[in-house]
Amino acid sequence: MSIPQSGGGPIENHAQLAELLASGCKPKDQWRIGTEHEKFGFVTATHAPLPYEGPIGIRAMLEGMEQRFGWDRVEEGGTIIGLTRDGANISLEPGGQLELSGAPLETIHQTCDEVNAHLAQVKEIADEIGAGFIGLGAAPVWTHDQMPLMPKGRYKLMDAYMGTVGTHGTQMMRRTCTVQVNLDFGSEADMVQKLRTAIALQPVATALFANSPFFEGKPNAHKSWRARVWRGLDDSRTGMLPWVFEDGMGFERWVDWVLDVPMYFVYRDGKYIDALGQSFRDFLKGELPALPGQKPLLSDWADHLTTVFPEARIKQYIEMRGADGGPWRRLCALPAFWVGLMYDQTALDAAWDLCRDWTAEQRQALLVAASVDGLQAKVDGIDMATLARSCVDIARAGLTARARPGAGGLVPDETHFLDALQDSVETGITPADELLSKYHGEWAGDLGRIYREYAY
Repeated sequence: MSIPQSGGGPIENHAQLAELLASGCKPKDQWRIGTEHEKFGFVTATHAPLPYEGPIGIRAMLEGMEQRFGWDRVEEGGTIIGLTRDGANISLEPGGQLELSGAPLETIHQTCDEVNAHLAQVKEIADEIGAGFIGLGAAPVWTHDQMPLMPKGRYKLMDAYMGTVGTHGTQMMRRTCTVQVNLDFGSEADMVQKLRTAIALQPVATALFANSPFFEGKPNAHKSWRARVWRGLDDSRTGMLPWVFEDGMGFERWVDWVLDVPMYFVYRDGKYIDALGQSFRDFLKGELPALPGQKPLLSDWADHLTTVFPEARIKQYIEMRGADGGPWRRLCALPAFWVGLMYDQTALDAAWDLCRDWTAEQRQALLVAASVDGLQAKVDGIDMATLARSCVDIARAGLTARARPGAGGLVPDETHFLDALQDSVETGITPADELLSKYHGEWAGDLGRIYREYAY
């Protein structure tokens, strides 16, 4: 999750809220790619989740990476909670999931190199202390009571609130992992087309990257339990946002929606102030109960923008959020998928043509079906396997048109990063299908094998 924002001064008028979003508009030659991924840590000897403290723990991981690889520490209340270096951040999710928020880079070659270097560093320190890390969409065995809560004020507030607004909030916080990519837009109209396409096709990403068929030690009847968890989190801040597809969509419409999402906190002087359930509209009027008489800073608005969790969201860029954490190879496939669809106009138009006539009910049904059935999902004559193949084909064409070479010019473009997805559309097998086959076959129901065979 996001680190606290800073700066920006006081909000003097309502227009500043949309202007913050619009300030993300960039000419095409300045569009960048930011890849984020989360992973579960575990004690190698016992397969227990990593605690924060202790010789085999999260603090030891962070301090080891700081000392060995030159990262700068990020602290809260004197406690190390993350690292930063060269535009990238390593942060902690609520249950100790380690997240890399990559720097904004020009090509998928670069962002994949960044991911590879990060995982190599993580593995080096983890091996030394007796830990391992694994890419899955949901914790396969651990219960809620086994999961630690990381020492961040934001998480303490959210953990107490989640159970009052949904059925799966604490599961999301402590026992799910995602991979996402952040992409730029050129104008308000470009943002709208990209956001609509991203939300509508997010179920395709959910299906292709489905990798969470187990929960609390057994199959859960979903290919992506993570996607199921997010649907039960908090209806006020999640979902497929049908109003995005209505006339009048733009930055201001997004602002109106976020203003109606209940607040979590205000960050002041290094501390999180409880504003759970309170209204940012009241804050703008100086009537926030948590800070009576005070008006918000732009950094408060930037923080509040990070507390909405739809399938795709906008800040000063668009976040594609609908994919399970997964194997090393697929961490580079996600940015390839969305960059291929979004960064070439011909590809973007083709992708939008695939979904522009769907109803809100069909989009929602596809999201549900993708989480349950993965590539085998079918909704109103829409076949997920066929749809996914079309999306991968369009993404490949988009990457070919981008023609961004790698490996010193030896690799002509970025299309090879789609190979993992090409395998899935040709075989119908996603990571979840592979895991279920092993569970019911050679593993004979022993989920302990997953840590030995699928750790990074």
